[in-house]
Amino acid sequence: MRNAPRLARRFGGRSAREWTAILACTAALAGLAGLAVHLALPVDLHAQARTMSTYVSVLDKAGAPVPGLNADEFVVREDGARREVLRVVQPATDQMQIALLIDDTYASALHVQDMRAGIRAFIEALHARHAIAMVTFADRPTVIVDFTQSLPVLEGGIGRLFSRRSSGSYLLDALVGISESFASSNPLRPVIVVISAEGLEFSDVQSQRVLEAIARSGAPVNALLINPQNANPLYEEVRNRVSVLDRAPKLSGGVRYDLLTAMGFADKMKLVATQLLNQYLVIYGRPETLIPPNSCQVTVTRPGLEAHAAPPRRRDQ
Repeated sequence: MRNAPRLARRFGGRSAREWTAILACTAALAGLAGLAVHLALPVDLHAQARTMSTYVSVLDKAGAPVPGLNADEFVVREDGARREVLRVVQPATDQMQIALLIDDTYASALHVQDMRAGIRAFIEALHARHAIAMVTFADRPTVIVDFTQSLPVLEGGIGRLFSRRSSGSYLLDALVGISESFASSNPLRPVIVVISAEGLEFSDVQSQRVLEAIARSGAPVNALLINPQNANPLYEEVRNRVSVLDRAPKLSGGVRYDLLTAMGFADKMKLVATQLLNQYLVIYGRPETLIPPNSCQVTVTRPGLEAHAAPPRRRDQ
């Protein structure tokens, strides 16, 4: 397993206020490199290599992955300047480190069986080649399975998924924790998948801080929300979560699916797994510069398709 991070059982036991202080210091340092959170790019203080890469999902209007595109059908722009696409590989074969953030709050009580079925289908599709971790976030983020490819271990984690009575969501704390873990360990291909039943949120962290942490992680955020209209906007914590789950998938190259009920949850989890398994590795050239670009956009020229690109990184091979 390549550079798979090891997760503390409760992300080191740090409180939300401690995470906020840590992120405030980190954000101040990141500002020296010209980081803006809306760009969803990780900080790189070193001179940029000439060869860069990004993992890209190319989807049709139904969300199904589209294979068979050539390098000349991809357009990569950094700060508006077009870059030369050197080659593409599809499907990408680099190992993913996938963090499943799973809602086990009281809001998930009616959905547990459907959630288990969807998570099982997702794991069965991906575990043979990719490492998966399972983190719940009722009352506080808790790692129930660290990164592994072992199907029995992951199945054991599924069996321990229950809704916790009278519990609330600490999803934003979980996002900060896993993002900081990815930023520290720097795996080649990190991925975050959020599963939320949209109950009350209790994380004491602002949406901006969460988005900054996600940007530094380099991970695309994919979100599956059950009954999203259940979120109560009267509470600031809920508004922060709504903002993060609205912006993070768009900014990081992920996808978001809203489900009125959990009945279609398993199908959506299978779809997200299929999208990940059929991503393109897009390798392109960048002129050497001491200052990294502020933005990167990937599009395709074939009509009717959408490209969802993860934050780019230097590639040595």
